[in-house]
Amino acid sequence: MPIRTNRGRTAVYRRLWGWPLRSPRHLIGTLVILAVLLTALGIMLPKAIGKPGQTAGGPGASATATSRSGVAAPVTVTSTLPPRLTTQPPPSSAPPDQDGVRVAKEWVTAWANHPDGTTTEQWLNGLRPYTTEEYWSTDLKTVDPANITATRVSGEPQVASSVTGSMDVDVPTDGPKVRVTVVKTNPGWRVTKFTQAG
Repeated sequence: MPIRTNRGRTAVYRRLWGWPLRSPRHLIGTLVILAVLLTALGIMLPKAIGKPGQTAGGPGASATATSRSGVAAPVTVTSTLPPRLTTQPPPSSAPPDQDGVRVAKEWVTAWANHPDGTTTEQWLNGLRPYTTEEYWSTDLKTVDPANITATRVSGEPQVASSVTGSMDVDVPTDGPKVRVTVVKTNPGWRVTKFTQAG
C-alpha cells in the first residue's frame, strides 16, 4: 500500500481540492470566484467568437442582416394575400317582430312587479320565462329589486333598433325608461340585456 506523503503531484492535487472544504469561509470564497469567472466568460466569449447574425460578406452584409446586435432586421412582406382579420359587415336591418316587442313588454312588467315583501328569488322567477338562461343566472342575480323605482309599465313599447334576430326596445314605466335587448333563440324571443335611462 502506497504511503501518502506531503510531496509529489498527488499531494498537490489533494491540497487544491481540499482547500475549499477546510472551512465555510473557504467554500463561500470559492463559490464567489467561480461565479465571477463564469459571468466573465459569458460576457467575453460571444465577443471573441463574433456577433450573432454576422455573415461572411463583411460589414455591409452584417448591417443588412441585423439592425443592432442580436436583433433581426424587419422582414418586408410581399404577399398579396388579404389580412386574416377582416371587418364583418354590419347586420342588416329587419322589420320589428311583434313577438319580440311583446316579450320585451312582458319582461319589463315582471321587472317592475316587486311589491313589499317580494324576495329576490320570487322576483327572478317572474323574469325567468322571458330571459336567456345565461343572463338570468349571472348578471340579473346581482340586481336588488328593492332598488327598482318603477312599479308598472306606463305606455307602449317603441322599437329603437331592429336587426335580424335582435331588437332594442324602449319600454316606458312610471319610473325610468327601460331599454331591453331581445334576441331570437330556439324557444323564441328572450331578453339578454337591459339598461335604465334617467
